[in-house]
Amino acid sequence: MTWKRVATAAVLIPVVVGLVLWGSTAIVALAVALVTLLALFEYFALGEAIGHRAYRFWTAICALFLIYVQWLMGDVPTYKLSGSLIASQRIPWLANGLPSLEAVFFLFVLGIAALTLWTRRPLVEALPAAGMSASGRLILVAFPLSFAVRLHGTGRNGPLLLLFAMVIIWVGDTAAYFVGRSIGKHALAPRLSPKKTWEGTVASFLGSLIVALIFARFITVPLPHLVAMTAVGNVAGQVGDLLESAYKRSAGMKDSGSILPGHGGVLDRIDALILAIPVVWYYWIVIYSPGS
Repeated sequence: MTWKRVATAAVLIPVVVGLVLWGSTAIVALAVALVTLLALFEYFALGEAIGHRAYRFWTAICALFLIYVQWLMGDVPTYKLSGSLIASQRIPWLANGLPSLEAVFFLFVLGIAALTLWTRRPLVEALPAAGMSASGRLILVAFPLSFAVRLHGTGRNGPLLLLFAMVIIWVGDTAAYFVGRSIGKHALAPRLSPKKTWEGTVASFLGSLIVALIFARFITVPLPHLVAMTAVGNVAGQVGDLLESAYKRSAGMKDSGSILPGHGGVLDRIDALILAIPVVWYYWIVIYSPGS
């Protein structure tokens, strides 16, 4: 299985790197939309394995709308660090009259209400369907992943920041995989993922820190901030990995899909990025606050 894993990565990584570094934010948004849809439907399949059917198409439509709004918002900072308090810049509507994120969320709620009240689904499915749709869109997949678009559009550093967030996860995952297989003896979370070890976790963290030292030559960010972003991004990524493992174990499935040889499904491949990318973006905006 290792050769399949390496071969798949060797094909996908150059494509992704080229897209992030040389593609426009609009193109990145289209790619994120495709990945989000694939991951969403894999997530819904996990729910269906235990009898919980989501409102799949309405959730997918709102997820695409969410990514579109993130693209429209570009590098508009939603939060600023002011003294010891985080002050929020309210952006209820964009300059061209299109809705912001909270408007998309409210539209989603209205749609769920309509589907619950007027579809012919058995009433016993109402609560699980609403829960699966909301968790798939708001908690695990669409909303956090949409910050890849936002991060890419963050000024001239945007493409490098998005690549940075991805590489700290790729290197961390690779280090954890090989070190865990070679010398891993102490289980990290045996109930969730029996093969993950503390040795692999430490290797992942150290591998990501090496990435920070390399990227310090290319991103105009003080090294302490870059190291801190790496640390919180790596931890968030490992939490995201464990979170998806918990959902798969709950559904009684080993992988979320089989579209990527050696890796499983799309959700299996991006589970760590789902939390790491927004954490890096929020660190950039809230803690580092460039230009403030």
